[in-house]
Amino acid sequence: EVQLVESGGGLVQPGGSLRLSCAASGSTFSSYAMTWVRQAPGKGLEWVSSINSGGGSTNYADSVKGRFTISRDNAKKTLYLQMNSLKPEDTAVYYCAKPLWSGFYYPYGFWGQGTQVTVSS
Repeated sequence: EVQLVESGGGLVQPGGSLRLSCAASGSTFSSYAMTWVRQAPGKGLEWVSSINSGGGSTNYADSVKGRFTISRDNAKKTLYLQMNSLKPEDTAVYYCAKPLWSGFYYPYGFWGQGTQVTVSS
């Protein structure tokens, strides 16, 4: 059974930084692309960033490009999201997601429980 556990969220002032982690169980982490998705209060899900299975290809939403960096450590079966220059509009619950099939970015078949990020002075 696949389990994804996010951590690293918290309260940070505008301009600050946080590093989110997503620890995965199972033996197939390195074969799958991974994605970060967020949900702001009262809004729908927003795709943030994706990374391919090997870590050599990344993509970002325009809203976070240049501020966020996605990475992964396949040996540790962990996905990361380094968030710098945080803005109040980055406030959201952040989820990591794994697709149903290797070789695809979506549909997402597995989700973590989410970690809250609050950017406020």
